[in-house]
Amino acid sequence: MPLPIRSIAVSAAVLGFFAMGIIGSFGGLSPCTCSKRAILGAAVAYLTAGTASKAINAILTQAMIASQTSKRERPGDSGS
Repeated sequence: MPLPIRSIAVSAAVLGFFAMGIIGSFGGLSPCTCSKRAILGAAVAYLTAGTASKAINAILTQAMIASQTSKRERPGDSGS
């Protein structure tokens, strides 16, 4: 079963937004600068998590296909 790409990416973006916001506020940045950086960080986290999830789904799909084809190609198997 493939991973839910959008929910993983949104969760990563929300966590990235708050992490960047908190780090920026503790760093003494102005609220405007802090929010701009947090939004950019959330966008980067969304894109990264989405790309990583797609890659993981492709790897898992290939592994499932390889597993099923190897089961069907076993010598001496009656096909059951």
